Amino acid sequence: MAVQWILVCHVLVTLLVAISFLCGHWPIFQGTFIESINYFITFSAYDYFKRFVEVVFGSRGTDAILFVEYFCCDRPNPILQIIYLAIIGSTYYIIVKSSFSYIPGYYLSEVHRYTSLLAVSVGILLFLLTSFSDPGTVNAENVSHYLSAYPYDNMIFVEKECSTCKILKPARSKHCSICHRCVARFDHHCAWMNNCIGERNTRYFMAFLLWHFLLCLYGTVAIGLILAGEMKELKVIYILTVYYEMENSFRSLAPHVVQWLLVSYNTQILIMVFLAIISLLLAGFFGYHANLCRTNTTTNETFKWEEYLSWRRKAHEAKASAAALKASISGLRKERKPRESKWKAFFRRSYLGDVEIVKDNIYDKGCLHNLRDIIFPLSTRPSFSQAKLKSG
Repeated sequence: MAVQWILVCHVLVTLLVAISFLCGHWPIFQGTFIESINYFITFSAYDYFKRFVEVVFGSRGTDAILFVEYFCCDRPNPILQIIYLAIIGSTYYIIVKSSFSYIPGYYLSEVHRYTSLLAVSVGILLFLLTSFSDPGTVNAENVSHYLSAYPYDNMIFVEKECSTCKILKPARSKHCSICHRCVARFDHHCAWMNNCIGERNTRYFMAFLLWHFLLCLYGTVAIGLILAGEMKELKVIYILTVYYEMENSFRSLAPHVVQWLLVSYNTQILIMVFLAIISLLLAGFFGYHANLCRTNTTTNETFKWEEYLSWRRKAHEAKASAAALKASISGLRKERKPRESKWKAFFRRSYLGDVEIVKDNIYDKGCLHNLRDIIFPLSTRPSFSQAKLKSG
């Protein structure tokens, strides 16, 4: 019984650490212990480790850590790509060794031996396609076309030159300090792909997220059906209710069924829980990026809009404070003037604030048009090549 509780505790701790690491910075977890765990994992633990190395090995140890940090975080490297391939390869290998002996089973046919391999292969193909495709590099040859394709909105994008590439930066582009290039419709630099996500490969990135969500969901359901089939073939419910005379209810049978599964199929249970957690995280990540695609916005632009609206809000508050001070001085000079209702002034200021502080995304041209730009990027259309020929 102790072994089962250890496995349960292991699963719960793994789940807590995974959620804290991947989602602890989300606003919903602000002020909770999950945010504290995320802060410890992503910042405090590394800081304590550096201090420990400095005490034990001195400046040479610190320099070695900084070199590794630079290599891993500030320049292109294949570390996370290798880790991804190791995770998907080892997970599939464990599933094959632990679960394929039960296929075909009561609920699954033999075809799933081959469909699972095909599904994993497609996932790896999408990973490679996203990793090694051009994200939409802006250079002297195509910059004029991107300048005409994405006009400046003079809010979060204004005309300026890239100090590194020495070309005009088209609206929605950004110079990636890791890849050392300007990328059109820049979304973010994905360390897992060792590549930027931009105008040309957002479609592959979205397909990667969706396919891996479905892949993990498929694995979760398939293992669940294997376990259900084993319960059916071994007549577990029948034995518990007839021979052990237990009540045929979920509340009565569930603890004993779970105990039996943890003892007999602990590997399958752990893999199923792992796949279920990853599928939920991928679903949330895909939903977030799908909403960005629907509104023709990027992750980079989301941060820019937050900064812009915050600046506008502060400017408006300063303007309102100056106006209030001016009104107070005028009121002292004109004592006979009837005083304005505080409630009326409050609602008027709120209304004006709502009018002035507004997000106006000029690149949002409707859901269908936005999705078309993702699936068929501008630089892949014939008009792009024709524009380059004319400019040449």
